[in-house]
Amino acid sequence: MRKLADIERDRARRNDDEDEDQPALPHGAKNYITPSGHSRLKHELQQLLDKERPELVKVIAWAASNGDRSENADYIYGKRRLREIDRRIRFLTQRLEIAEVIDPARTGVEQVFFGATVTYCDNKGLERTISIVGQDEVDPPRGRISWISPVARALNKARAGDVVTLRTPAGVEALEVIEIRYVRLA
Repeated sequence: MRKLADIERDRARRNDDEDEDQPALPHGAKNYITPSGHSRLKHELQQLLDKERPELVKVIAWAASNGDRSENADYIYGKRRLREIDRRIRFLTQRLEIAEVIDPARTGVEQVFFGATVTYCDNKGLERTISIVGQDEVDPPRGRISWISPVARALNKARAGDVVTLRTPAGVEALEVIEIRYVRLA
């Protein structure tokens, strides 16, 4: 019969391989990302590798040297946090390997594509401005939506003045494209 500790260890390993909180890319889709988003991911990865992980390993080594590990909160928390950091490092490494950096600062493009900043008007007359960015850069309060979101898909290839159809659980909504710009995002 397996011990409870073995079962818990197996469960932790399975959870380490899953990154449920992270957005999933559609099968076969590319991981489009802006240059600023790419540099943010690289900076986070370097921060984890160069600073956070080595400092945590020192704390865990110190806690392990204190004796009984079963009731040592520093050791237990440190090991758990180390698993979280290692999982995030694996995730960032995988995302950066498949990333396709696309600079949104283009000229002469009159249609909505990845990197566009679009102003549109909905059925209620509300005007909204959104930027279409990669999965790893989504920030709704700042108006940054994923290129695979329903709104971005509805706006894809539209031109200024076009009215596109957005299908939502609440019903069908018409969006009128007012302006399309391509600017470098910070």
